[in-house]
Amino acid sequence: MASELFNRRDVIAYFIVAAIGASMQLVVCSLLQEWFPISYVQALFIGYVVAFAAGFFLTKLFAFNARNSAQTKREMVKFTMVSVISCIITVYGSAWIYDFTATQFDQYIFTIPYSVKEVNFNKLGAQVIGMGLSFLNNYVLHKRFTFANTGFYDKLKALLNL
Repeated sequence: MASELFNRRDVIAYFIVAAIGASMQLVVCSLLQEWFPISYVQALFIGYVVAFAAGFFLTKLFAFNARNSAQTKREMVKFTMVSVISCIITVYGSAWIYDFTATQFDQYIFTIPYSVKEVNFNKLGAQVIGMGLSFLNNYVLHKRFTFANTGFYDKLKALLNL
């Protein structure tokens, strides 16, 4: 079961897709905090939403052999449900980790040479840990729920009378 869940091809493909999304999220979060007077949590959330938009299509095309499935609508609904959980883990997990490190440790801020851009390693580390936890959650749920025929979507439609 574990070898089927964590087979090499799916893990590598999903890792590449997730790395693209994580990079987008890091850049957006950093730029938003630099350019606008918004909080760390707000920047995390907006960065997550931007990465989410690209995440579904990249995941469908390149991970879990879902490219040719004819169930895109149900996969989108299930992907959104999983992503809400992931958003909570990423945004509030990262914020909690950052708040914890801010009270327990010194702030480590590095100025990029020949620029005025400062990198707060406490925030960066907290965000990377939050995204890592979210990655594990997403991988398992997308493989076993989003891109698998579980019958959940049909039950949800019946429940909502759609």
